[in-house]
Amino acid sequence: MYNIAIVAGGNSGEYEISMKSGKQVELNMDMTRFRPYLIEIRGTKWNYKLESKSFPVDKNDFSLTIGKRKIRFDAVFNAIHGTPGEDGKLQGYFDMLVIPYTSCGLTTSALSFNKSFCKSVVSGYGVDIARSVHLLKGVKGAEEAVLKNLSLPVFVKPNNGGSSVGMSKVNHKKELKAALAKAFNEDDEILAEEFIKGRELTCGVIRTKGKIIAFPVTEIISKKEFFDYEAKYQPGMADEVVPADIPARISEKCREISVDLFMRLNCKGIVRFDYIFDGKKFFFLEVNTVPGITSASIVPKMAKAYGWTYSDLITNLLNEIL
Repeated sequence: MYNIAIVAGGNSGEYEISMKSGKQVELNMDMTRFRPYLIEIRGTKWNYKLESKSFPVDKNDFSLTIGKRKIRFDAVFNAIHGTPGEDGKLQGYFDMLVIPYTSCGLTTSALSFNKSFCKSVVSGYGVDIARSVHLLKGVKGAEEAVLKNLSLPVFVKPNNGGSSVGMSKVNHKKELKAALAKAFNEDDEILAEEFIKGRELTCGVIRTKGKIIAFPVTEIISKKEFFDYEAKYQPGMADEVVPADIPARISEKCREISVDLFMRLNCKGIVRFDYIFDGKKFFFLEVNTVPGITSASIVPKMAKAYGWTYSDLITNLLNEIL
């Protein structure tokens, strides 16, 4: 029986979603093989809750003491969306303790979490990206830089973050100032990116049993102007078509690009690649190295379309690192 720490929570606007992901993992873990411990991370407070009691994690060796019993972990299931679980910080900590974990390593996590840096690297691999401007907090001329280099409409979003927290679509010049302030409220770096008209497609990729598997491509059809936080997590606000209603050759091309990026970026665990398809080209949006895995999330739906249960997904992720 393996002791598995499920880390969830984190220090970003994705805290609540992360806790839901962690709870879902706990509920669906194969109890005949794994003993799960859901650990809530929030700032410097790392705690495991058992009934009404809370037990702090010993950060010296990432262990728990419950009564006279000291619990060490065989592996970590990373369910933290955002910092410190998706940006490389926890990965570095677990690397030093030599504890395996289900997500990408330190370098890949840090690179992919910075949208601007990641887009530059992906572009170097020959994948199309939208034109964008990388802006830093406190540097004057943000509005002018956007209007000078990009054509409206544009998306303005935190450069380091997910779940569309702090994101806005700017259709008119007068909306830009408020959009920049909203994004800067979430991050010290933001990205303004030109709007590309097309279909939003996403593909999950996982390595298991020595093979890299691309799940069926999914189309996201938001009932709002774009796929924002509400559309992602409010029931009925978006349709997620799995598999996407697209020609087989288009689906295969999307999966091919995703597998290639998975290998080139040295990804691990389950990763989701997001694109806009304009009818001719795939424009890379971002890579989610710790994608949502709540009951409403896209990845479990992709896995189901592939023929896996939620429990199969969890087991395959853990088998790969144990």
